[in-house]
Amino acid sequence: MSTAPHEGALPPPLPAELIERTMRHAMTLAARGPRSRVNPQVGCVILSSAGEVLAEGWHRGAGTPHAEVDALSKLAPEQTRGATAVVTLEPCNHTGTTPPCAQALIDAGIAQVYFAAHDPNPVAAGGRDRLTAAGVAVTGGVLEKEANEFMFRWLTAAREQRPFVTVKWAASLDGRAAAADGTSQWITGTAARQHVHEQRAAHDAILVGTGTVLADDPSLTARGDGGELLPEQPIPVVIGERPIPADARLHAHPHELIQYTSRDLLGVLADLWRRGIRSVFLEGGPTLASAFLAAGLADELLVYIAPMLLGGDRLAVSDLGVETLSAARRLRIADVERLGEDILVRARVLDTPASGPFDQRKNDARDLLDQPESKESD
Repeated sequence: MSTAPHEGALPPPLPAELIERTMRHAMTLAARGPRSRVNPQVGCVILSSAGEVLAEGWHRGAGTPHAEVDALSKLAPEQTRGATAVVTLEPCNHTGTTPPCAQALIDAGIAQVYFAAHDPNPVAAGGRDRLTAAGVAVTGGVLEKEANEFMFRWLTAAREQRPFVTVKWAASLDGRAAAADGTSQWITGTAARQHVHEQRAAHDAILVGTGTVLADDPSLTARGDGGELLPEQPIPVVIGERPIPADARLHAHPHELIQYTSRDLLGVLADLWRRGIRSVFLEGGPTLASAFLAAGLADELLVYIAPMLLGGDRLAVSDLGVETLSAARRLRIADVERLGEDILVRARVLDTPASGPFDQRKNDARDLLDQPESKESD
């Protein structure tokens, strides 16, 4: 095993402006890779001691070379010795389906490594320490804010060791998810509904309660403008104790249905994590959305707001256990987007319930998930 990646003194650091420009390019490379369930999208650029681009690479999916190895494979040994690697995520220190990237950089004789986001995964972390111990000059946190935003879902899931949970709902301007008679299709317009399908495709799984299945008989597929199935489909997941009818449209989904009769939401997420699912799109109506929010198990909200007033008591969110203003769940508005006549508000959850993120009383979805509840979805 090589522990001396270079001979003599380390080359001088490259200009910060060059490193930042290269890091942004590495992020564009990362975006070329698939949003696989387990692995993050990572890009890497190898620079000469003079700052010239020697090679670039990105991760193409589970089982394929990681970004650093992909870039190194395009160079001869004499080209990599003394070179600089710019990578969007801290090089891994874990032997899985591929060897550790940190050791690959050491063996290649890389003299300097710049990375953006720190790896929160306890299994793969430690690459920086391994590189430093081998004499490689390492600088972390380059454009870290931009990288954290780019990998927000994956980093959150790795840190929490559970799938990232996106809660979606559509509502009128006065916060109603349905009219007094229960009708909810369609509150929003076609542009907003198509955006929902794109979000389904961008998540590993889509989750609803049995009440929604019984009320709406949804297909829970991701479809294009013409109704065609998109290439990426979320795995359908249902929580609830009532049986799903044999002729339900869910049984025709491209992926096999996963159903839980357990009312332990954290336990459900833990099992999905073990199955390799890293992101969940929650479309289960007010009851399921409220259960996840009350349990502190929601990471991001996608709220589609239509320019209409419905009145009544069919709120988009029900009881969250908030009895006073100081106990309100705090959010950060990440983005506001116009979709036809509707507005999409993307918000991040900033805190968890004061009683702790996994309060068992609030974690228990109770039997409410089996109650019929209509929502804007198919």
